[in-house]
Amino acid sequence: MDAELFYVLVGAISVAAFARWRGWPAPLLVTVVALAASFLPFVPELEIDGHLLLNLVLPPLLYSAALDVSFVGFKRSLPQIRRLGIWLVLITALVVGLVAWLIFPSLTLPGALLLGAIVAPPDAVSAAAIGRKLGLPRRVMTVLSGESMINDATSLTLYRVFAAIVAGATLSVWDGVWQFVVAVVLGVAVGLVFGALLHQLRVRLSDPVVIGTFGLLVPFGAYAIAEHLGGSGVLAVVAMGLYVGYNAPRTDYTTRQQETPLWLSADFLLESFVFAYIGLQLPRVISDLGRESVGEILLLAGVVLVVVLLVRPAYIYPAHAWAVWMQHARLRRWEKAVASGEWERRERRDDERRERFAAKHPERAVRRPRRRPTPDEIRARLTEPALTWKDNAVISWAGMRGVVTLATALAAADLAELDAEASHAIVVVAFVVTVGTLLLQGLTLPVLIRGLGVASDVDEAQDAAELAAVRARTRKAGAEFLDRKRTEWAGAHGERDLSIFDAFAKRMTKVEKETDRAQEAEDAAARPTYEDLVALSRGWLQVRREILLEERDAGNLDEELMRELITAMDAEELALDTRGATRPQSRA
Repeated sequence: MDAELFYVLVGAISVAAFARWRGWPAPLLVTVVALAASFLPFVPELEIDGHLLLNLVLPPLLYSAALDVSFVGFKRSLPQIRRLGIWLVLITALVVGLVAWLIFPSLTLPGALLLGAIVAPPDAVSAAAIGRKLGLPRRVMTVLSGESMINDATSLTLYRVFAAIVAGATLSVWDGVWQFVVAVVLGVAVGLVFGALLHQLRVRLSDPVVIGTFGLLVPFGAYAIAEHLGGSGVLAVVAMGLYVGYNAPRTDYTTRQQETPLWLSADFLLESFVFAYIGLQLPRVISDLGRESVGEILLLAGVVLVVVLLVRPAYIYPAHAWAVWMQHARLRRWEKAVASGEWERRERRDDERRERFAAKHPERAVRRPRRRPTPDEIRARLTEPALTWKDNAVISWAGMRGVVTLATALAAADLAELDAEASHAIVVVAFVVTVGTLLLQGLTLPVLIRGLGVASDVDEAQDAAELAAVRARTRKAGAEFLDRKRTEWAGAHGERDLSIFDAFAKRMTKVEKETDRAQEAEDAAARPTYEDLVALSRGWLQVRREILLEERDAGNLDEELMRELITAMDAEELALDTRGATRPQSRA
């Protein structure tokens, strides 16, 4: 088994590398090649327990995805993400379950609902890869990525509920709702605790190798502990990744530079294996087709595939129209309250209530003054990022299924309460839906994106405006920093060495090249050293980083754009360290 797994990994990585070289969607090519290779007699048939596969693959993939997601964008798009990640999964599970029960009554209603929960969650790995390559707008990518991180939690919770019913447990609707609430609360709480601990470790340790190793291990721990406590391991890993990713700019630059290629390699390895594993399951699926029910099972698989494809757009467009109507209603109510003075009276009542609380409990009162939100900030809270009908068309067609669907189907097949025919039907349907959506939607999604002309032109214009504004702020902050340092420099090294400072400052601000150093001070003890210049450069970089964080926190700078700018600053700091390491030590 070890040798077989190694051969599969090498083959999958080779095919994925070829796809990347040619600019093709790697998940699709790996799946197609694995499907074709599964017929070859020397290609091994991998059999991995579904629960084990989820525990090994989900935590690192979810954590890596959460690290890259903009927390600010995720928060703003949360209503859209919640509609897709919770309600769409629930509706898909119910519709598929009812249709499967009517077509294949031997599944029983609980078993059919279990099948619905299995095929409900899309996997956005291939959709995200296609979207990034074709330049999908950031608002669409945020929704797709956020959905893929939440819908797995919803699906796995539904899976646990329906599996318990299949096993004979008596659960009401409220029992299922309570299980979901507990899973969400415990999962997010565990994830935030792990995220805070990992962040403190990243801040306090300066060894990027150790921090990177802990980063690889901690997602598994958060997932396992959350599941053990009855929470959602998926949400634990997502919450931890969002927390760590949001605070990543506050850590040492070496940690970020070590982390990025590490997770890119891990994602490449795991995704290649996952899609190869999906394709290699074809022989097992064929063997599960009993002669007496092959037609009925194939009919069920085809119908469920069609239902899965149709339910998504049939839900997205009405749900989006309802959300737009509701946000307009909220805005009208707020504007009416402002016009009548009711909003101002509410604000005053809140201020008076806080003052009474502060007078009664001075030890618990908040010391900082309360800042009232501006009208624009209130409008932003009452609305969500606008999606056009073209954006919703892309989101509707980006519903490819992946490893969660296949792994949970393999785990469900081992339930003792399901008869052999029902177990085989679940595995076959899950495989057909997974491969069918991957190939059908994955191959046509680029055509749809190009045909509709959905591109990131708006993002580019907004990025240019934000860049101009943040550069103006950083130039001003940098000039103030250099003014302060110039005074300190004159006191430490004397007026004669200000020429060195001025030349170095001009080089950092790219006003002019470094000037001739022939006018160095004769007093070697007071002469500025190389370390002084490095410290000045680090301070300059730190001031610019702080401005970027302030702009990000204020909502004036997109988080992905901020990360690109910080990556450029990290490269500058790496150059400082590299020059310091290679500089001759014999010179004063």
